[in-house]
Amino acid sequence: MKNYSILLYYCYARIEDPEAFREQHHLYCIENNLKGRIIIAHEGINGTISGGREDCQRYMDDLKADPRFAHTDFKVDHNDANAFAKLHVRVKPEIVHSSLSHIDPNQRTGTYVEPAEFKEILKNKTDDVVILDVRSNYEHSLGKFKDAITLDIENFRDFPEKVEELKALKDKKIVTYCTGGIKCEKASAFLLEQGFENVYQLHGGIIKYGMEEATQGEDFEGKCYVFDNRVAVEVNKVNPKVVSTCYVCGTHSDRMVNCANAECNRHVPICEKCGWEMEGACSEACKSQPDKRPYDGTGYYQKEMNGYNPYRGLYRKKEEPQGATSKR
Repeated sequence: MKNYSILLYYCYARIEDPEAFREQHHLYCIENNLKGRIIIAHEGINGTISGGREDCQRYMDDLKADPRFAHTDFKVDHNDANAFAKLHVRVKPEIVHSSLSHIDPNQRTGTYVEPAEFKEILKNKTDDVVILDVRSNYEHSLGKFKDAITLDIENFRDFPEKVEELKALKDKKIVTYCTGGIKCEKASAFLLEQGFENVYQLHGGIIKYGMEEATQGEDFEGKCYVFDNRVAVEVNKVNPKVVSTCYVCGTHSDRMVNCANAECNRHVPICEKCGWEMEGACSEACKSQPDKRPYDGTGYYQKEMNGYNPYRGLYRKKEEPQGATSKR
């Protein structure tokens, strides 16, 4: 049995004092041996964390015990090791950077489509139905649902600028999807705001779909990019295939690699052969850099711990009273 759990979750819920909540939440995670990345904002919480099975179960139970987060939908996977080396709990303006801070998905968002229903939509898709991938280029290039429309965006915050390209689809049924559902909450709401009337979203995203429905067929091509040390996970376990291509030679490969040149750090698929020949670099220019990082065959470079202490930065700095002077 795999002893570690990996949790992917979000919840749009009003947090009056995000910084105070962050302190409490950070300490709770330390005390329960949890690592990962958690974003907190006035609009809610978004996290990907990992820890022992019992610790993760306790976290889910305790978070849902708070009425604000009672409807949090956790996607749970299991792993042989912790998927993170550090814990980061941060306050940001939004729980997913979208440039759509005015949108509250609790007020209006696309209609949820559960994985089983989404599977039927894919199976019986007609010309009046559009499957829309709202993820970034590096994500959908690794894998996507068959026949899905993708957008040329480097970051989700670019999504609003691309909606103009979708105007011709206003009379169609638009079904959006992303990794875990959080981006679709705002993407589908923005489409509704822009005059699209028939807008839906895959509830729980690719991850939930893969856990509940993908064991039956061939509707997802490639792998799903995830934001932990696994980098990519299988979704279609029946007839999987590789759709991404090596950045260097163009052969099919789903080995996501960070360029060994730290100044470049490009995150792209590079096949094993090119990885060794290029010494982990994505180009000859990067390969020639004398201070590039040593390549060990993975293309993954763990950030230096540098005396990492999970308690560092736990408490916000207290403001000095007006007129107070510091002693030198």
